[in-house]
Amino acid sequence: MAKQARDWTDILIKRGVVGPDQLTEAQKMGNVAVEDALAKLGYADGDDIMKAKAEHYGMPYVALREIEIPASVVDLVPESLARENLVMPMGQESGTIKVIMHDPLAFETIDKLRFVLNRDIEVSLAPKEAIVEAINRYYGGTSSETESVDSMLQEFTDTAIDYSDDGGAVTKLGGTITLEEGDAPVIRLVHLIIQEAVTTRASDIHIEPFADRVRIRYRIDGVLMERDSAPRRLLGAIVSRIKIMGSIDIA
Repeated sequence: MAKQARDWTDILIKRGVVGPDQLTEAQKMGNVAVEDALAKLGYADGDDIMKAKAEHYGMPYVALREIEIPASVVDLVPESLARENLVMPMGQESGTIKVIMHDPLAFETIDKLRFVLNRDIEVSLAPKEAIVEAINRYYGGTSSETESVDSMLQEFTDTAIDYSDDGGAVTKLGGTITLEEGDAPVIRLVHLIIQEAVTTRASDIHIEPFADRVRIRYRIDGVLMERDSAPRRLLGAIVSRIKIMGSIDIA
């Protein structure tokens, strides 16, 4: 009986893609994932690594750059969902949507897709770079129209900017930045939250204040699904923007 590989790296060695010394060198790079280190050192490319992972985890590997995906299949997964989770739809069969991912252990993402799309999910693997290329190719690039809730929340988390109650930005020095309504960051965020909720067929949106964050949840098919949280400092601006949209006095 053939000895089962302990890890996908054993498969790379068995196939002669890398040698033991090269693997050890990559493992010692520190603060860098082994696959990224192997690619950076030029010892293995994304396809070699993903083929090894596919074999180890018993999942199909897809040469994504060599296949054509029909528009009807692309439409199965909303663009915001594809971009935020780095997944590419590949087909459908008997109530199951086949998607391509780069992380075989992204179980939370698989569960999220199952809830949002209300379909069973079957996963194949391809390199991350190939998935990004496919998303840009089939969904039409990375214009500002494809800005996502995730990217905006990350922007707010990474910056130290406070926001006024009308959704406009206020710098730490106290000077107000004048913005057109369509450009104000919190206005864009609230718009994207509502847009995503509609796309995912959510019945309601929950925006809940906590001591250190603002929790955002969608109710989809009766189940509350949590999004990434917004910083607590955005609460006043988010609530004020929603009140303005609902013609409610913000005072």
